[in-house]
Formats: sequence, C-alpha cells, structure tokens
Amino acid sequence: MPEDAIDEEEMASTAIPNQPSLNHPKTPPPIRNAFTSLMSPKRQPTTNPPTPPTFHGRNGLGAYITSPTSFPPSRVISHSEDFVTIHDLYPKSSIHILLLPRHASKTLLHPFTALSSPTFLLAIKTEVQKLRTLVAKDLQRQYGQFSTLEKARQEALETSPPPQNLPMGRDWEKEVISGVHSVPSMNNLHIHILSKDRISESMRHRKHYNSFNTGFLVPVEEFPLAENDPRRHPGREGYLHEDMTCWRCGKNFKNRFKSLKGHLEEEFEAWKRE
Repeated sequence: MPEDAIDEEEMASTAIPNQPSLNHPKTPPPIRNAFTSLMSPKRQPTTNPPTPPTFHGRNGLGAYITSPTSFPPSRVISHSEDFVTIHDLYPKSSIHILLLPRHASKTLLHPFTALSSPTFLLAIKTEVQKLRTLVAKDLQRQYGQFSTLEKARQEALETSPPPQNLPMGRDWEKEVISGVHSVPSMNNLHIHILSKDRISESMRHRKHYNSFNTGFLVPVEEFPLAENDPRRHPGREGYLHEDMTCWRCGKNFKNRFKSLKGHLEEEFEAWKRE
C-alpha cells in the first residue's frame, strides 16, 4: 500500500457533538410515599438515548459530512447540500481549510477517480475558487499590515484626492495553494486549501512537509490528469522521502527538519513583508 503522511495522533476518532451523553449524571428520583405512589400515573419504562455516532480513525471526516450543524463555527466554516468546509484539525500552514464533498457516490473515491468526472471536477473547481478567495481575504486581514505592496496602496487611498491609477496592492490569492494528496490520509474525499507559508505547530516532520511541497500534492487546477502522469505513482516517485527544499527560496535542507523549521520562520517574516 502506498505511504501517506498522517500520524497516529491525527487519526483520532471524531464523534458528532451536542448529543445526549450516556454518561451524563441522572437526576435523582423524587422521594415517594404510599399516597403519591397510588395517585401518580404509571411510569413508562425509560430507554437510553441513542449513542451518538463516532467516525473512527481514517473515517473521521465523515462526522462533518453527516452532521455539519452539530459543530461550532470554530470547526465548520460553511455547509450546503453539496459541500462542507472545515478548518483542518492539524493545519500545515497558518491558514489551512478542507473542502469536503457530500456526494454519496464520490466521498469514498480516490481523488484521481472522483476528479476524472468532468461535471464533478467543474463543481469542485468552482467551489475551490470561492475558498481560495476566502483564504486570500483572511491573509490580507492577518498580514496586510506588514506588506510593502499593501502599504503603498493604502497610502495612496488615504491621499486627498486619491490618484486615478492606484497601486495594485498585493495579490493575496497568489499566496494560496489548493490540491489533493496522491495518497489521501483520510478515507473521505477532501481538498486542501492553504496559505503557502507552511507555518504551523502541526508541521512536525519531513513527510508532513513534503506532502505539501512535492508532487505528492496535486493542484486542483491541473486536473484532469493524464494517464501517464508520474504523480499517479507517488510511491515509485518517492515524494515523501525527497530532500526538503524551502518553498520560497529553494534552499536544500536534505533531511534536517529542525533546520528547515527555523528557516521557515525567517522566510515567513520576509514573506509577510513583500
């Protein structure tokens, strides 16, 4: 079986919340005497509430697909009949969200198979574009104050009257990547949309990094894939075990993950200032 990039911790089961708990303490029964026992109606036998479904291990995303309204906005961003968008529980960048298609006929397919359908691929590309715009706006909100390009535009806007030709400002959408893993870590179909920075405490080792910095991540815009595309054979290509190179400057850190992490922090600060 081809290798993926997930940790045991990241395969924790997901239960649908906001359901009655079987372990909830019961209210003590009222004190009864002979008179109240005779006058009160017969008590109907009680049944325990159903156990909320738990989606184990690699099926964990199924909880969000099944019952998105049970989760708080800190987890589920939006949902519709066709899609659920969530924050990645173990983000690999400062902004990292997942698009979960709800189609029963697609959700358990490998992404290469699911995205071979022209109609479905168009729907995915349309939704991904909306989310790229959403992430870009959040990047601007978080980091615009540090950006040289944003500063030039803001200063022009604040002049009176503002110039007829405003500076373009920073194209934050270029700082967003989106794609699927050639070997998905979870069983339900999901598409990654994330910022380029790769800054996160959840980025913990080479496989994590290379899964988002090599051909292991296939951009949505490059589908449909040709039958002879080498990314269809990630094990043969050895993406997860390649040398780690900085996504921004290309410096090769070979297998020195700790050194790469320190370098990424420096690049993050420089990237914000662009």
